[in-house]
Amino acid sequence: RGTATAGQGSEASPQAPLAVLSKVELRVSCKHLLDRDTLNKSDPCVLLLMQSQGQWMEVDRSEVIKSNLNPVFAKIFTVDYSFEEVQKLRFEVYDSHGHTGLGTHDDDFLGGMECTVGQIVAQKRVTKPLFLKYGKFAGKSTITVISEEISGNNGYVELSFRAKKLDDKDLFSKSDPFLEIYRLDDDGSEQLVYRTEVVKNNLSPIWEPFKVSLNSLCSCEEKRKLRCVVWDYDSRGKHDFIGEFFTTFEEMQKAMGDNKVQWECMNPKYKLKKRNYKNSGLVVLLDLKIHRVYSFLDYIMGGCQIHFTVAIDFTASNGDPRNSCSLHYINPYQPNEYLKALVAVGEICQDYDSDKKFSALGFGARIPPKYEVSHDFAINFNPDNDECEGIQGVVESYQSCLPKIQLYGPTNVAPIISKVARVAAHEERTKEASQYFILLILTDGVVTDMADTREAIVRASYLPMSIIIVGVGNADFTDMQILDGDDGVLRSPRGEPVLGDIVQFAPFRDFKNASPTALAKCVLAEVPKQVVEYYSYKAFPPRCPQPPEPSLGSPQ
Repeated sequence: RGTATAGQGSEASPQAPLAVLSKVELRVSCKHLLDRDTLNKSDPCVLLLMQSQGQWMEVDRSEVIKSNLNPVFAKIFTVDYSFEEVQKLRFEVYDSHGHTGLGTHDDDFLGGMECTVGQIVAQKRVTKPLFLKYGKFAGKSTITVISEEISGNNGYVELSFRAKKLDDKDLFSKSDPFLEIYRLDDDGSEQLVYRTEVVKNNLSPIWEPFKVSLNSLCSCEEKRKLRCVVWDYDSRGKHDFIGEFFTTFEEMQKAMGDNKVQWECMNPKYKLKKRNYKNSGLVVLLDLKIHRVYSFLDYIMGGCQIHFTVAIDFTASNGDPRNSCSLHYINPYQPNEYLKALVAVGEICQDYDSDKKFSALGFGARIPPKYEVSHDFAINFNPDNDECEGIQGVVESYQSCLPKIQLYGPTNVAPIISKVARVAAHEERTKEASQYFILLILTDGVVTDMADTREAIVRASYLPMSIIIVGVGNADFTDMQILDGDDGVLRSPRGEPVLGDIVQFAPFRDFKNASPTALAKCVLAEVPKQVVEYYSYKAFPPRCPQPPEPSLGSPQ
């Protein structure tokens, strides 16, 4: 597989490899905010907080928008995005009075909302109600958060604009112009892409060059309409309209190299009223630079779903589940290692699977009705549909299947790898980056069918698939490290190498004293790179983002 561009590394635990980090832009708007002011409307401002070690820490805050109950904030919040951990966010909206910092008793709390970075990234647009303290609805107030990945790991465009001979809107000085670019979406709505700085007292301003992601600018579509508006800034929030023009990214690209593109800035009212009206000035695109690099988030935001399958070892070496020494013993007060590993990894993956249904398989047991050994049975005993509802559904199926089966052997995992690979192969034939498969194998010992397993892994390396193996218990897992190609290239018995390292192995005992998230960080850290490497090798670009699903959590 081709090399992938890694994001900047994060500090990792001693066991974990450096995580592949990206940065995500979050754009925030609100509707129907509570009006706390007696004379004017509320002056809203948004605080973004992120949970760190159980504490909410402020990340950043937006500008204050004067006298507005339906604000669209220009501030773009930038957060590090890490696939392999749950990152909890909290948005708090305040009516600012400007004298002191936000969050004090002088400011009126207009409502808050909590979600995860993964949820916003997977859905691209999240609209939820705002809540006051004690879980009370803040009237009909809602907050919408839209995510875009930004330059660094993503395709992006750099634009340099200036204007000439703009209309003068001020009596005693010249206009103070700024430029806004809006993307026109399929539902007829407009998404603010960028707002430039204000250039004071200047009818021929040169604005600072800026970068926006291609996804943010035109949603992958070069012919998508863009509306560009020039305003004369007013400190009370009542900006004067100078003019507008419409364009596309396709048209903008004529400005590459030494070429320049210019548009007439038009005021439709003046055009109707004034017979000799020509325009309200010219806007010139001085330069445009494109940087196209696809990343993990491009594929996720393009609608690629992560399909999660768990495979559980039910061989006799685990011990009789009725015995408290068994690795499969169900202790009502303490989940066993199988459950801990399943929940830690599954909780991350579930944010990226829209139907929240997970395949759950078992191997190495005698199963009803004939009690023959099976190496790829559905733990819900439904051969036509091995999917469970959410991680909790997998946990319940696991607990209810234990009394019905006989632990046996041997530890053969090749059949399950091949089973998931067949589904992945069917998906690959679509020639689209639409589904990627993660197989989590939980086992208490070294696999018996090592030759077949190596062959199955080599075959799977040509498919949209990653394999995570977690060793449970105290067995000697030395031979399992061979499957994780970190110490050299894994080969099939015939000597054929894997296309790329798709296997990650970790013994659970290394994480016994760490938090559950440490295991997930370790084994999932490589997945974003594996996704990008696979689709880059296949030359499958991300799909264009689909229109967002209906908003979640909005009050009826």
